[in-house]
Amino acid sequence: MRRKLLLIAVLLLGSVPAVTATPIEYTVKLADAQRHLVHVHIRLPEGAAERDLQLPVWNALYQVRDFAQYLVTASCHAPSGQALPVRKLDKTTWRISDAQQGANFEYDIIADLPGPFGAQYNQDHAFFNLAEILMYAVDARASPVRVSFTGLPNYWLIATPLTAATGAELAPGPGTFTARNYDQMVDSPVEIGAFAQAFVPEGGMNYRIVVDAAAGDYDMGRLIAMVRTIVRTETAWMDDRPFTDYLFIFHFSSRSRGGGMEHANATAIEMSAEGAKSDPVTLASLTAHEFFHLWNVKRIRPQSLEPIDYTREQYSPSLWFSEGVTSTVADYILLRASLLDETRWLRYLEHEIGVFERRPAHLTQSLEDSSVDTWLEKYPAYGLPQRSISYYNKGELIGVLLDLAVRDATQGHKSLRDVFRWMNRNYAQKHKFFADTAGVRQAVEAVTGKDFKEFFNVCVTSAAPLPYNEYLKTVGLELKPRPALAPYAGFVAVRNFDEPAVVAAVDENSEALRQGLASGDIILLVNGKPLAGSVEDRVATMRVGESLKLRISGRAGQRDLKFKLGGREQEEFSIVSAPTLTSEQRARRAAWLTADDQAPRDAPKGAMRAEAAR
Repeated sequence: MRRKLLLIAVLLLGSVPAVTATPIEYTVKLADAQRHLVHVHIRLPEGAAERDLQLPVWNALYQVRDFAQYLVTASCHAPSGQALPVRKLDKTTWRISDAQQGANFEYDIIADLPGPFGAQYNQDHAFFNLAEILMYAVDARASPVRVSFTGLPNYWLIATPLTAATGAELAPGPGTFTARNYDQMVDSPVEIGAFAQAFVPEGGMNYRIVVDAAAGDYDMGRLIAMVRTIVRTETAWMDDRPFTDYLFIFHFSSRSRGGGMEHANATAIEMSAEGAKSDPVTLASLTAHEFFHLWNVKRIRPQSLEPIDYTREQYSPSLWFSEGVTSTVADYILLRASLLDETRWLRYLEHEIGVFERRPAHLTQSLEDSSVDTWLEKYPAYGLPQRSISYYNKGELIGVLLDLAVRDATQGHKSLRDVFRWMNRNYAQKHKFFADTAGVRQAVEAVTGKDFKEFFNVCVTSAAPLPYNEYLKTVGLELKPRPALAPYAGFVAVRNFDEPAVVAAVDENSEALRQGLASGDIILLVNGKPLAGSVEDRVATMRVGESLKLRISGRAGQRDLKFKLGGREQEEFSIVSAPTLTSEQRARRAAWLTADDQAPRDAPKGAMRAEAAR
């Protein structure tokens, strides 16, 4: 009898349509451009009597930035209009009581963090990483959402990879969009303004290029050619197209300090207008890096980054792979697409090796530890050469060595590309996360059929010296150190992504100290221009005895300093060809740099060849 009753119940339940969860509705109103003020209205459906709302403490960067600091006012009322009690539980959590009939939670928040890692609204445009301005219901983060943008000037457009509910993203004015849940919504950047755009169909996929810049600061034709080449080359390299629509957002201006932020189906890239025009290879490299995140980190994803915890640091030992090796692939993409030539790339590789080897911390901090310690990068002292290395820098070098090691272990039949394709098939396409460094090693060993324990012990989990020549010799190359007299400014400055460089230490008896430079000073200009990279890289382009001009801001206010560069002995590196090459080494090198997995021959290349300096 119980079996019969159960069967009847199952049949009855099976005949009832599935109930769709009521979406949480967000309205983002552009309230006051002068004050960078955004008004947010969150409409919660019926539910529990007590509801908690949280604003993430981190997003875009692996740094706790406490976005609640920008919240100005908050209030809550029931659908009837009656005020509901709201209690603050901690710095980023609000508890609503008597919310069983639903609730309308509203607040004003300041959005003035510029760049691809921020949220900003001003008279020129609005750009949002939505997790920096939108709270989530703790008990309903998985619920569907609708988000509307209002208060736009009549001629402003909206660009976002979110699904349009109204189609209004293609016309000026307000627009409403939907997402499966909060996580998908906040992984979708939003650009609002009078931007230029281009729609590019490409073999069953479409990508949209949006540019926020003055008309004279970019060339849309060259930009389209570059993006098309990179998209073709990377999708061919991976033999995969995991999207139907993708959004590229570019910001170019004299105030831009550079950087890029990846999303599941979009990327936001910022570069100075001068740099974008004078250094197209760097722009192409940044674009290739961010677009490859479509696979690496967004779909080929480490377990340590899931599920996302917006309330605290989320430690991952494998950022060296997700970021550093992504840079390796970006270099390969430029090589295969003829956007970069072999000679220039090898010079760049020499530079990156020098940057790594000249940091004393390369003998004390492992690549995994550097990944975990990323949460310390906002502190200037952490950036000192004796304290830390960069998992971007060393990770990129390890990507090159790993590629050569895989080729050597398989007599040239397999490469880093095969490792990524294996991870794509076995992790991403099966909706699985990989087990951080152990998962990368598993993929390498599956592709090669060889034991890579020693490689990972030396290169990833320890701070042992890197075996450059062990693998470079397989392609007939050799790394040679040499002493050199290099220009030296007498101080160390560190830069936190797109923020200004901060002086972390000043040498005793240096001209910089005598001129009044002090730890904590912020560097605004170097030789009259904003700093796009590091101070070290800018100084490296100068000569010993040449004058360095700094505009700084510190305890003594804003001031200009000028002093001559000193010199110091340092080790530099050259990658040279072996005196004699075997036929196997020649073949390996040709396969390494000009493999047959390059972009289609008809891909536009002319506008972006490697005449510009890397």
